[in-house]
Amino acid sequence: MKRVCAASLFVLITICTTTAWAGFGTHYTNGVEGIRAASLPPPGVYLRLYTVFYGADELKDRNGDGFGNFDLDVFAVVPRFIWVTNYKLLGADYFVDVVVPLVSTDISLGMGNMTLFSDDQFGLGDIAVEPFGLSWHGERYDAALAFGAYLPVGEYDETEPASPGLNYWTGMVTAGATYYLDQAKTWSASILARYEFHGENDDTEMTNGDDFHFEWGIGKKLAQFWEIGAAGYCQWQVTDDSGRGATDSRDQVYAAGPEVNYYIAPLKTNATFRYVMEFDAEDRSEGEVASLTLTYRF
Repeated sequence: MKRVCAASLFVLITICTTTAWAGFGTHYTNGVEGIRAASLPPPGVYLRLYTVFYGADELKDRNGDGFGNFDLDVFAVVPRFIWVTNYKLLGADYFVDVVVPLVSTDISLGMGNMTLFSDDQFGLGDIAVEPFGLSWHGERYDAALAFGAYLPVGEYDETEPASPGLNYWTGMVTAGATYYLDQAKTWSASILARYEFHGENDDTEMTNGDDFHFEWGIGKKLAQFWEIGAAGYCQWQVTDDSGRGATDSRDQVYAAGPEVNYYIAPLKTNATFRYVMEFDAEDRSEGEVASLTLTYRF
């Protein structure tokens, strides 16, 4: 029994010290895109403000079984600045964007009557930049391709699991498409995929494995300003972690839920609310994501 408890405790501590809570090894947080996820707006300058809540009270092992006494709440306000230029390349609009996350995390973990840790932090997370992006618009489709990176500028301390920064670089390739099922573009189906590859965390001497994930959405316009549908995401770790304390466990998770969009014409602002619940998680938390996104054109 002591050996079993010691092994379980080691697994818990390993996960705690090598994992990014919001994405569990990934920088990008799923659940913030859905209906028409791969559709960029026309040329112009935009502010897209994501307000995101992630809550979880289950931590899953590599077999998808829950263990430990776990509680996690993450709240983030994330402005994204997008410039879609008038410059054309390969028939597409060239765009750039920058994402600046402000993150509040409250996390606790224990086993039985033992509390391993409890921590809460607020601060600047790692900034994302996409210096190269292309956006196509066809008669019945939209498509996008982008290359970007996450810069490890966020606050980080190896002894503070709720740190908003992750202390490593991440490269990311994004590609996706939206297809309109009717000529009037009232029905749409979209998928936006991302591949992440990570640098080493110098403090933990750990490198997280690569991740592949995609967000999807199916939508229907009901009137001039309303759109409803379903959205979700799938995420898989596709290569093993490496470095100190690395194991061959690979995390995965799926999620689905409803989405509602409304265009506020007087404010030139599109508002999107989305709520998704995760399922079939392995080697990570399993919870729910609620997000409100406001997109304003200057």
